[in-house]
Amino acid sequence: MTQRDAQARDFIARAGWGDASVAPLAGDASNRRYDRLTRPDGTTAVLMDAPTNKGEDVRPFTRIARHLCDLGLSAPRILAEDTAQGFLLLEDLGDDLFARAVKRDPALEDPIYACATDLLAKLHDHPAPTDLPAYDPPLMASLSALVHDWYLPGADQPTSAQQKQAFQAEIETVLTDLAPETPVLIQRDYHAENLLWLPDRDGVARVGLLDFQDGMAGHPAYDLVSLLEDARRDVPLALQRAMLTRYIATTGQPDDRFRAAYAALGAQRNLRIIGVFARLCIRDGKAHYVDLMPRVWSYLMQDLDHPALAGLKQTVLATLPAPTPEIRERIKSKCKTILTR
Repeated sequence: MTQRDAQARDFIARAGWGDASVAPLAGDASNRRYDRLTRPDGTTAVLMDAPTNKGEDVRPFTRIARHLCDLGLSAPRILAEDTAQGFLLLEDLGDDLFARAVKRDPALEDPIYACATDLLAKLHDHPAPTDLPAYDPPLMASLSALVHDWYLPGADQPTSAQQKQAFQAEIETVLTDLAPETPVLIQRDYHAENLLWLPDRDGVARVGLLDFQDGMAGHPAYDLVSLLEDARRDVPLALQRAMLTRYIATTGQPDDRFRAAYAALGAQRNLRIIGVFARLCIRDGKAHYVDLMPRVWSYLMQDLDHPALAGLKQTVLATLPAPTPEIRERIKSKCKTILTR
């Protein structure tokens, strides 16, 4: 047993769950680990192990989780916490991720996406927690430029600091022109692998929320894009359009401006994801993310078709190659090269 395992066991015992069995749950792209605890009577909870010595901090999670629960939304209730060591004991919301629910019953796709869209409308009707970091145009533009840091070098394509700077400045200008009057809480990973279907609950509480600890104050279109332009599954175009229209109708957002912002944020997000996926392969040895690039590129091209992004579309097409099989193999050939130097 490692020292970390012993610390986890001690935390579990102090939380009153010392008699529970422990089984691992799927992790994510971070350093966090999750285990399901099961007591002899069948009661379950989830342990989040977020080691502080690896840069993790559970406090943003607890803060946003309590905010979401206070609004009547289904974030996991916090049963016990040790912020100094990076442990949380959480309500177990189960395993029925949207992606699994839809695969099991395709007829659920429209209603659960409608419920997730309505949840965003409700969430955005309330002020964001104070002092959230801002997901503003300068930051978003810098993250979009990750394609110059990782994707282009991984694909053996030329780039330069000047090209990156110009690319970043163009995206920042577009985003600034479409910035919201009032930022809202954005969860930033609001998609089918992080949302749970809880049919026994009522209204938007039927959507279980996970992985929101990186939440920031940003544009209300951002999480909607995250939901509908999902890097991990194909969301039908008709459903995307219907949910965008549903959100606009529910919230009273100005139609033309919100659609333009939605496209711009989609482009920003998909550019960032392509850069991040290349980084996850090259730096972290996670080559499977490269296989998701064609879907993300397809969403990007869809976003860039909006008339407000005509200039950005020209820049992207002139700068970035599509993630063809050949390009993806080049990136995969560099997998772990940085780690092994």
